[in-house]
Amino acid sequence: MATVREGNRGVLLIVDVQVGVVAEAWDAPRVIKNVTRTVERARERGVPVIWIQHASDELPPGSPQWQWVPELKPAATEALVSKQFESSFEQTTLDEELANTGATHITLAGAMTNWCIRATAYGALDRGYDLTLVEDAHTTSDMDIGNGATIEAAKVVAELNIAMTWLRYPGRVNRTATAEAVDFAVSGGKR
Repeated sequence: MATVREGNRGVLLIVDVQVGVVAEAWDAPRVIKNVTRTVERARERGVPVIWIQHASDELPPGSPQWQWVPELKPAATEALVSKQFESSFEQTTLDEELANTGATHITLAGAMTNWCIRATAYGALDRGYDLTLVEDAHTTSDMDIGNGATIEAAKVVAELNIAMTWLRYPGRVNRTATAEAVDFAVSGGKR
């Protein structure tokens, strides 16, 4: 059983909005614009922003594809967390960074919806955090599932948005909100 976090201290997690991750992603320009807007709104409200950056054989640290997209730049005071697995919590310093902020509520945006965003969302709920998924600030690419079948990226995004509105965990609030509607000071994160 997870330890439910008491209080209402928000934090924004930006996951893997890197050149090589979103290069072929669905509706990337719009999603990047919404991620950027979410970061701006968090900073305006004094909400901590934590940046999660994936490293792998395809995204070697320091390479052009590993870099943040040009529209996004972490502030010098914002935490950076490197990861190698889909969940931002696995073998990273994210738990410590969240403890340092006193976070009880995570707002989540980034890429890829079906892998790192989904794994991080469930990881947050499993650890007792309230969660808001920014419904218009996450993306992925079409998924080839073999035998000539493909799941369209837009459907993957829509499915996770629906899951985050219907899923229930005891003592936690989870939902979605748009980049413009996220309210970092409200339990569950939506005005």
